[in-house]
Amino acid sequence: MSKLPGILLLIMGLSSVQAAELVADPLNSPSWNEMHQRMLNSETYVFDDRVSVSLPVLAEDPMNVPVSVRVEGLQGIDRIVVFADLNPIQKVLVFEPLHINPSIAFRFKVEQSTPVRAAARTADGVWHVGGQWLEAAGGGCTAPSMGRVADNWQETLMDVSSRNWVNDDKSGRLRLRIKHPMDTGLADGIPEFYIEHFEIIDAAEILLARVETYQPVSENPVFTMDYLQDATTPFRLQGSDNNGNRLNTLILK
Repeated sequence: MSKLPGILLLIMGLSSVQAAELVADPLNSPSWNEMHQRMLNSETYVFDDRVSVSLPVLAEDPMNVPVSVRVEGLQGIDRIVVFADLNPIQKVLVFEPLHINPSIAFRFKVEQSTPVRAAARTADGVWHVGGQWLEAAGGGCTAPSMGRVADNWQETLMDVSSRNWVNDDKSGRLRLRIKHPMDTGLADGIPEFYIEHFEIIDAAEILLARVETYQPVSENPVFTMDYLQDATTPFRLQGSDNNGNRLNTLILK
């Protein structure tokens, strides 16, 4: 992947079609041009290895593929989109790191081998794209949730467990687990049922981060994020799923 300023400037001076033809996709995906249009609204982009996507080479469990996205050396990141080119539902997650480090880790479902990408938008409106191929036997998106086997799964819906690590400089790492089946709607007889979004708000009612989640995120999702500011104060987690079930939980250190 390239991060040469000359290439970026050249892309910015061309139409989206010309730019796509000029810069070859380093992952050689048959769907990259479509992803550029659908996920990035045909906006200016550059392939950039400062946006790293870490995941296993092979998905041993296609319903729980760990992925970590980290952006380093770029300032003013306002939006990160994670997507899988060849999944039946390509968009996986959108992360707005308002007052938080531009990094997030979670697990997702994959249906077949696919490039997995993260695109981070800087203040100038340019998308910086990183990614890697994931090999998978498939079936993760069309399999039913395992959580529905439990008789009491509805009683624990939207329950949150968390852990917060505080560093010497009072920055911290937060890990959240939200109980939810995260049904894709692709399993026979089971409609889509998933968390749509959640927000993290500090004690001063400042919105620290917003996360939009989509059907491919794994059931009972776990999210790990790093804080820039004082992590010793309580945080509030609020959000909802596509059926209107609401989330409102206080997170202590």
